[in-house]
Amino acid sequence: MELKIERTKNPKQKPDQSKLVFGKVFTDHMFVMDYADGEWKDARIVPYAPIEMDPATMILHYGQGVFEGLKAYRNEKGEILLFRPKKNFERMNISDERLCIPRLDVDFVTNALKELVKIEADWVPNLPGTSLYIRPFAFATDVSLGVHVSHTYKFMIILSPVGAYYPTGLDPVKIMIENEYVRAARGGTGFTKAIANYAVSLKGQEVANAKGFEQVLWLDAQERKYVEEVGSMNVMFKVDGEIVTPDLIGTVLAGVTRDSVIQLLRSWGYKVTERRVSAQELFDAHAAGKLEEAFGTGTAAVISPIGLLSWNGKEITINGNQTGELSRRLYDSLMAIQYGQAEDKFGWVEKVK
Repeated sequence: MELKIERTKNPKQKPDQSKLVFGKVFTDHMFVMDYADGEWKDARIVPYAPIEMDPATMILHYGQGVFEGLKAYRNEKGEILLFRPKKNFERMNISDERLCIPRLDVDFVTNALKELVKIEADWVPNLPGTSLYIRPFAFATDVSLGVHVSHTYKFMIILSPVGAYYPTGLDPVKIMIENEYVRAARGGTGFTKAIANYAVSLKGQEVANAKGFEQVLWLDAQERKYVEEVGSMNVMFKVDGEIVTPDLIGTVLAGVTRDSVIQLLRSWGYKVTERRVSAQELFDAHAAGKLEEAFGTGTAAVISPIGLLSWNGKEITINGNQTGELSRRLYDSLMAIQYGQAEDKFGWVEKVK
């Protein structure tokens, strides 16, 4: 498929890199591709602009849409690097299949992304901790109020220069374990990046924020007993020297950063166990002095240490509410690989320019 390119005639002013926040400023161009008549077609890079939609467009009514998130980094040589882009598009195809959206050609969209990032090279920031956030997404575009699988879709990629996801950086966050609301159940869409997953998580997040917590840690829908994931990241716990993380049973997203962290940890000689982990087990481990660290993993924040867990009116402070040694090592190691400052033994980094 040919990739058409139309450059903007009205470039935007670049933001102050020292004041970047997450997902508020967008670059000059975007990638767009349409699905109709049984195939993806009309791939193009065009000036960033609003989307015109009929009020009856199906995505607005039935939520048939998915998205991904990854980043581009500028190294000390000025080169631009992508971190595991094909892994993200492969995961997007898993989401697509569950939501009945046509699969993408991973090689084609990866190359299209690289072309888009090349065009927007001047938007990739170079200050420490900054990056270019990449948001691919796909959604149903049939104009219909009937509940059925759409016959047409739009796939897009937009870009945003960003700073740290959490303003406090690597400082530990306070997490509330949610008992009342649930995010996902087996057989549902919890393992995908379906847009509806994030809509249903908002109420729990709002309640947690009102109580002074940064994020919600969700429990399983059936027993309300086992921890699963935080709204924006997977979770891991260092218990008596072993790393324990919820297993992928259809309700937890297979995070790209999660997978990268597991590979790193095992290469360092740590025992990593993927299994069901109950909230009670964590509180018991803390009481026994065995809960050494807890942290989240995700594209946005990379590694996010957890300093406090609240559950059923009880609170525990982890590692003195300080960033743990392992959390720091993981963060520094991943960032060094992503920014091209350390050897990439796993073949994760792809050079754009």
